[in-house]
Amino acid sequence: MTANSIKLLDVVALTVDLPDYNLWCGQVGTVVETLATETAFEVEFSDRDGRTFESIGLRSEQIMVLHFEPASPDLKPAMVAT
Repeated sequence: MTANSIKLLDVVALTVDLPDYNLWCGQVGTVVETLATETAFEVEFSDRDGRTFESIGLRSEQIMVLHFEPASPDLKPAMVAT
C-alpha cells in the first residue's frame, strides 16, 4: 500500500500491536490528520459510543485502509515482504 492511497477520514485497521497504547492488530480507527508529507497519519480510535480512547500518529505501514465496496478490477495488490 502506498501512502498516497490513505486519505483523510479513511477507516483503517492496525497491522501491528502497540501494547504501550493498549492497541492491537486489527483495531479499527479513522484517519483524522495527514502528517509528515503524507507518510504518517493521526488515527483516532473510538469506542462503540463514539468516545475517543486513543489518538496516535502512525506510519503508513502500520495501518491498512478498509474497503466497503468491491475493489476496482484494475487494482493490482501490492506484495508485502515480512
